[in-house]
Amino acid sequence: MIDELVTRILTRFAELESELADPAVIGDREHYASASRAYRDLEPAAKLGEEYRHAADDVAGARELLQDGEDAELRALLDSSVERIEALEEEIRLAMVERDPNDDKNVIVEIRPGAGGDEASLWAGDLYRMLTRYAERRGFKAEPLSIADGEYVFEIKSRPPDGAYSVFKFEGGTHRVQRVPETESQGRIHTSTATVAVLPEAEDVEVQIDPNDLQIDVYRSSGPGGQSVNTTDSAVRITHKPSGIVVSMQDEKSQLQNRERAMKVLRARLYERALAEQQAEIGASRQAQVGTGERAGKIRTYNYGERRVKDHRINLLVHNLDEILLGELDELTDALQDDEKRRRLDDAASG
Repeated sequence: MIDELVTRILTRFAELESELADPAVIGDREHYASASRAYRDLEPAAKLGEEYRHAADDVAGARELLQDGEDAELRALLDSSVERIEALEEEIRLAMVERDPNDDKNVIVEIRPGAGGDEASLWAGDLYRMLTRYAERRGFKAEPLSIADGEYVFEIKSRPPDGAYSVFKFEGGTHRVQRVPETESQGRIHTSTATVAVLPEAEDVEVQIDPNDLQIDVYRSSGPGGQSVNTTDSAVRITHKPSGIVVSMQDEKSQLQNRERAMKVLRARLYERALAEQQAEIGASRQAQVGTGERAGKIRTYNYGERRVKDHRINLLVHNLDEILLGELDELTDALQDDEKRRRLDDAASG
């Protein structure tokens, strides 16, 4: 069965290579983009398939030669090749697991303080710095949309071959911190939380918004303490009447820019809501990510005293808190991506 799968993978990969070299395909921008995405998605499995073929050839050759007599080097080659084939079978199946259709999308991230008062607001800021640094390390572009009152809304733009959603969707949920706040005079450890929502960015064609369903209010932007930032009505508040979703933007001096940003966030929230209704079983809902913000509903705990971080979803404990806060989240992301693939593979097998 695995041999048939490898054959299908390599045959399809060769077809895609031919398509990408075809002048007719190159001249068709939509076709070329589609073939490029398919090629990029299949490439990891194709590389594993080639390695599987080489290992299988090594096994066949070693067994044939061993019929003429025992040889220690050939026996070692046979044993190592058989062991590698067994591992490759699992890796190939995982590589062929159907991807989340949103994985290639840009994302909008919303961070808000949870339980813990002022310390929760400070923690929200730490998470913002951690995630934007991680985005930069991955070669993505993080662009603030709205930052005010301890709340952070920003966009992360993808850079092939990785889509931002494929990486950042695992950051959605309640992040709990255990540390001594700077304002704590007696050295007591406080527990605080902040919630993170990761929304796949929606295109206009994916979310149809009736202008009649929108209430758009404009007002003067205000800074800390309520002081006026400018003397024009540049801030924008958009209310989507059917859903009750309200989005406000005031960071830009231009009313048009604030409106465009607000519409971008509104589309993402409506798209995510539609996903939650259609695909609740894969945990796409914003509420499932954010939870209640209470200390018990956490996905990850950051313990400053012991300099450790624990991801509760996969029971992974690491002891590099300082590096993680600087945006070095690859170990956590890789483990969560592997867990997602295995769960999808199990679901496909049981289905």
